[in-house]
Amino acid sequence: MRRSTSRRRFVLGIGAAAAAASLPAAIHAAMGPNDKFDLLIKGGEVVDPSQNLHAVRDVGIRYGLVEAIQADIPAERAVRVINASGRLVAPGLVDLHAHTFPYGSAIGIPADELVPFQGTTTAVSAGDAGANNFAAYRRFIVGSTRTRLYAFVHIANMGLAGFPVGELFNIDYAQIEPAARTVAENKDIALGIKVRMSENVIAQHGIEPLKRSIAAVEMAGTGGKIMCHIGGVQTRELMSQILDTLRPRDILTHCYSGAPNNAGKFTNIVQDGKLIPAAVDAKKRGVHFDIGHGGGSFDYTVAEVAIAQGVPPDTISSDMHVFSGNTPGMPFLTWVMSKFLNMGFTLDQVIAMATINPARAIDRLPKLGTLQVGAPGDVTILEMVEGPVEFVDTRGNKRAGKVYIKPVQTVNGGIVFGRPYSSPFSVH
Repeated sequence: MRRSTSRRRFVLGIGAAAAAASLPAAIHAAMGPNDKFDLLIKGGEVVDPSQNLHAVRDVGIRYGLVEAIQADIPAERAVRVINASGRLVAPGLVDLHAHTFPYGSAIGIPADELVPFQGTTTAVSAGDAGANNFAAYRRFIVGSTRTRLYAFVHIANMGLAGFPVGELFNIDYAQIEPAARTVAENKDIALGIKVRMSENVIAQHGIEPLKRSIAAVEMAGTGGKIMCHIGGVQTRELMSQILDTLRPRDILTHCYSGAPNNAGKFTNIVQDGKLIPAAVDAKKRGVHFDIGHGGGSFDYTVAEVAIAQGVPPDTISSDMHVFSGNTPGMPFLTWVMSKFLNMGFTLDQVIAMATINPARAIDRLPKLGTLQVGAPGDVTILEMVEGPVEFVDTRGNKRAGKVYIKPVQTVNGGIVFGRPYSSPFSVH
């Protein structure tokens, strides 16, 4: 009975939050003359691609939601004020590919520990848990983490608990019905199915793991997506087959990987210096291209060719975990954003790829990834640091840059990480 009651209260709470976030702006703005904002972020350069907004604005937050965004809100109208002058104010950053199941998967890291380094307010667990351990992720991690968490359920029933041993060396671990049931029973946070298709994970099982993943997500009946990891697949033909099999809005993560297969062959989306036709077709069909930088999955030489030949990324994500976080590529989300900023993308484009674009891919919470009135009070304050900087990818290729993005302060649901501390600490 206790479990049922707890789940019912949780689901009702989710529904109430969603309903509040979708209320008309006029209702949120109905403040009396003596009412105060809980938090005012004042004087920052707001960059919100969802509204085509790039201008100095004040952001007022009340009851965990964005209440107002105006040219000037007097400081005395707020209980607490953050001075953001000279800094960027963006919607809370959304990391579409991270590993956030500490103590349960072999590579997970606590999402809240990443906040000072990359300013994320929302993160997606990229297959840390499968059918056998997803309940533990939900019960012990999601409920005790300030960062808003969603997840892809791994097609392998143990998720990544067996790392570094490939979880699909034995294809019997890819069980369709348990995976489908897990997605269906957790549809508020489960976005779909994750599958890793590189040869060092699936051996010689070809397209079968992806086929089982699609069967599971369709059986679940939630409209979920596939997140498909690539990098060093068994053959060149298999890479094209993977791309041809993915459905519109499925996510191809590590899209610019240059990792070789077990034989040392280059079997990624750029082959012999050219983008393969299947990648172009997948992009046109609506397959979502995600960076997933990580410790071994971003190659400048692949990215530069793919982008030049018409396949830019849709989202920038970190693939942060306990191993990738220690690599020279430093795949913290803001650092990966900085790499693309120095590759010629505009600041607005880079911020869109880490806010509104992944928020739309998640499609779970109204107005996530934006600072529109009524949106969750998620804000990332950033600093643009100018000066010579060197970036390195995961294969040792280096590129010079002139600027990088540094996280300064993060607000999640109207509650600041760090000072000023709220009293009571959190209303959530």
